Amino acid sequence: MNTTISFEPEDLTVEENIFEEILRAADVVGELYGVENSELSITLTDDKHIHALNKKYRGVDRATDVLSFAFRESDEPEVIGEDFEILGDIIISLERAKLQAEEFGHSFLREIIFLEVHGLLHLLGYDHIADDERQEMETEQRFIMEKLKIFRE
Repeated sequence: MNTTISFEPEDLTVEENIFEEILRAADVVGELYGVENSELSITLTDDKHIHALNKKYRGVDRATDVLSFAFRESDEPEVIGEDFEILGDIIISLERAKLQAEEFGHSFLREIIFLEVHGLLHLLGYDHIADDERQEMETEQRFIMEKLKIFRE
């Protein structure tokens, strides 16, 4: 998968192994779901930025851990004659991921990748509003995390 990772604010960073694992996870999901020729944008951010996005786009006035914006659902024009699909954007709060990793007792890496997988599944059309949808999405999340060999510690 052609994955672009950016930071907002730009002075945020992650360790190189986390950066590499984010790219690997996108590639594995791409292969598993037949979207390996797709484009994906991932923004790693802080609570302040994700809070603003959550308020603007979802009307929820608080920070969250991950947001997904599917290109398929947007008003953007269809790209004709190309062999790739633009999946969309995933925004992950590094601050929230760190807190949740501590809360759940697993690594920061595991939490970042889990949030990425969760966001990717949303881009692929999965949701968790209804109970049956939630169960299906949770099953898919476990399946992908097992394929990535990233487990709770």
